[in-house]
Amino acid sequence: MDQERVVEAFRREATELTQAMTGVSAAEWRLPTRCAPWKVSDLLAHVRVVIAWLPGLLAAPAPTRAEVSAAEYYRPDDRFAPDTNAARISLAQDHAVEQHSGATLVDDFNATWQQVDRLCRAEPEGRVVRTRHGDAMLLSEFLLTRVVEVAVHGLDLADALGRETWLTSQAADLVQGLLLGPDGTAALEKLGWGQLRFLRKATGREPITSAEAWDVNRLGIRWLTLG
Repeated sequence: MDQERVVEAFRREATELTQAMTGVSAAEWRLPTRCAPWKVSDLLAHVRVVIAWLPGLLAAPAPTRAEVSAAEYYRPDDRFAPDTNAARISLAQDHAVEQHSGATLVDDFNATWQQVDRLCRAEPEGRVVRTRHGDAMLLSEFLLTRVVEVAVHGLDLADALGRETWLTSQAADLVQGLLLGPDGTAALEKLGWGQLRFLRKATGREPITSAEAWDVNRLGIRWLTLG
């Protein structure tokens, strides 16, 4: 995965999310999302929390080689266990409360992603990091998982607020590639789905019918494990 391409997609998607959340009303911050029990404020706080791991990872010693890809990162192990999910939920809720207001939360998110963007742009191609789960990954591969977080939860926030999606083409293409591989366009044509519809169904944002599930299995597509 080209590191510069991933960093640029991250920057564009995070910029769109910041702009979309600027000016959200007090009542809107309290709206429920599909990621229960999170409200809108909690979900943005979660996105901020998961990208805020990057500075610490980059400050730590680099592993000698990468061992886990972005697709392998989403394997069904303890990172998606009930206790881990409970801690993830609580951490986001606590961070949202600490910000005192939606405007402060947006400012904090904006400052966080911009710091991550600056740090990643300063790193050489092929930089390896060790995640908090212990995975040795190329920075480009781990940052791709953060693009997934910003993009997919951006869909959740747009839906909760009753707005049109602001998903960028750069982020959408990367997430599609992660889910479908290099032959993704051909697979989409066989499914008869547009890109946005595919991303919604593949990440559980839209239901999938039994006939659609049969087509997915027939094409050998395997969904990732997402928390």
